Amino acid sequence: MTKPRAIVLMILAPLALLYASLLIGRFAVSPGDVTRILMARVFPIAHDWSGPVETIVMQIRLPRAILALFVGAGLSISGAAYQGMFRNPLVSTDILGVTAASGFGAAVALLLSRNALQLQLFAFIFGLAGVALTYLIARVYRSTPVLMLVLSGVVVGAFFSALLSAAKYVADPESKLPAITYWLLGSLNAASVQSLASVLPPITAGSVGLLIMSWRLNVLSMGDEEARSLGLRTEWLKGGIIICTTLITAAAVSVCGIVGWVGLVIPHVGRMLVGPDHRRLLPAALSIGATYLLFIDDIARSATAGEIPLGILTAMIGAPFFAYLLRKTRGSWL
Repeated sequence: MTKPRAIVLMILAPLALLYASLLIGRFAVSPGDVTRILMARVFPIAHDWSGPVETIVMQIRLPRAILALFVGAGLSISGAAYQGMFRNPLVSTDILGVTAASGFGAAVALLLSRNALQLQLFAFIFGLAGVALTYLIARVYRSTPVLMLVLSGVVVGAFFSALLSAAKYVADPESKLPAITYWLLGSLNAASVQSLASVLPPITAGSVGLLIMSWRLNVLSMGDEEARSLGLRTEWLKGGIIICTTLITAAAVSVCGIVGWVGLVIPHVGRMLVGPDHRRLLPAALSIGATYLLFIDDIARSATAGEIPLGILTAMIGAPFFAYLLRKTRGSWL
């Protein structure tokens, strides 16, 4: 596939699936109604559709589809950035403890019977705090070695996982415990215009920051000593990457729970398609991740009478696919 065709495909694929997602659901909406409802936001068109149809499309399905696109894109570009920074193909977005910390924050909010917006805020703040703690522990003699970051992330992740287990232990088994368990499995059913307003800015800011640093990631992936010899301030670069990825991951987890495998598998798919150059890999990860998670969410909300948690589907699909890639390529793309 030529480069122009690949670029066009990666732009059109998420948009095409976004439109298709507005048609998918238990309540049937015709393509003509969806098209007219969307066009009515721009052009003066006679409203010949019912109010409930417009509510379903604009207030339920569209915010959820947009959120799926941004969460999938954000987790994927974060995973690609971390794999480059740590020079490890098995690294994912939860390596520094942000997922466990955000999960504990959400559990605390559920124990305190907070509303959805406060739950997102608790999860987001705790996620940031968890990564900040990891970075402080790893800070040694004004530097942050990669190995220290990984080990500190393991420690912080285990600590907040223990706190999360304690929160589940003291939770009311009739109401609070099921709510915590279901939230941790991952879902986009809380998507709304308000949640988009609170989540999209940090995901967008973090993604733009990573794209700006994409060429520096190529140098950093060769190692700290080589990067410093070429004039890069590696500590500042690592800090910037960690800040951007933490903003993205904490925002994503705060609104949809823990969705695994996206940040691990999708960067490898992008690497197989466009190569290891982060200037091409990061935009490819954005597109593929957005399309993938939106596709998974469409399955989650339409395959059965009840909604399937996202974490279950991403693991069921991601783990075998990752094993297939390992077997087919024999690790040559790692």
